[in-house]
Amino acid sequence: MPGPERPAPRLFVDRPIAPGAEFILGANASRHVQVLRLQPGAALTLFDGLGGQWTALVVRIGRRDVVVRAGVQQRVERELARRVTLALGSPANERMDSLIEKAAELGVATIQPLVCERSVQRVAGERAERKATHWRAVAVAACEQCGRNRVPEIAPPMGFFDWLGRSGATKDERWLLSLDESARWPPVRPIGRSITVLSGPEGGLSEGEQAAARSAGYQPHSLGARVLRADTAPLAVLAWIALEPV
Repeated sequence: MPGPERPAPRLFVDRPIAPGAEFILGANASRHVQVLRLQPGAALTLFDGLGGQWTALVVRIGRRDVVVRAGVQQRVERELARRVTLALGSPANERMDSLIEKAAELGVATIQPLVCERSVQRVAGERAERKATHWRAVAVAACEQCGRNRVPEIAPPMGFFDWLGRSGATKDERWLLSLDESARWPPVRPIGRSITVLSGPEGGLSEGEQAAARSAGYQPHSLGARVLRADTAPLAVLAWIALEPV
């Protein structure tokens, strides 16, 4: 008996998609098609991050690019019921890549990397923009794999106090992950539809940063007696939000 039909490869397209449109895929998506050794006529699933996904067919495969034709839109959404922003002291090196990949799979809406007093990874200017571009590519790949049709926003790294000053106008629920707080998890069920989770770097937030966050309305919460890594704690909270019934 024939085995189950394999799903069509999912690819992100960095442009709005319209039914019947023919266009050249971007470099990464074209390379993906070529690596999979697809042929003209092969089925694809495309998404542009604006909602839903599209059926598509490969029209032509060249040496450096791939032409596809969009079909019909499928109004499929796999987002969380609540919009979650992770503001976090960036863990070093590959740990940040892994965190972004897993957070995208779990449904995060926005990730704001922070440069804190105890941060190991410190980037600014053009280097910060390059990091953000790389992290966005990681998020795109995670969405292609997990079935999300909206790519989370990955903001360029900012200094902790610069970010805190700009975030004052939001009406999100505000949670601060704190090693010093003895209140048990979980926090009170959020009333609003948006949550910002603030988490520190490898050495944690400094006393001054924690005090400033509390003054800005962030409610401290502990994840228990064990000390979780900087790339583990925010994912634990995001998983809880994703699985919590609305």
